[in-house]
Amino acid sequence: MTSSRVADLTVSEFRELCRDTFAQVVEEVLDDPDRGLALNDEVARRLERSLADVDAGGITVSHAEVAERLRTSR
Repeated sequence: MTSSRVADLTVSEFRELCRDTFAQVVEEVLDDPDRGLALNDEVARRLERSLADVDAGGITVSHAEVAERLRTSR
């Protein structure tokens, strides 16, 4: 794209700009800032215990319920 103003873009160039912008925003929103970092041993053990508890029929709580509990506990 060589134009410097949106008004100067062709429809095709404008669509490409929109697609590029949308892709960039989605990537930023969905990016995991912790990707590639190692879990420390204690966190890994807690996650393993939690998964084992769920596999054994343990009770799970939805994120909405946790959020509601946090809201009402203040």
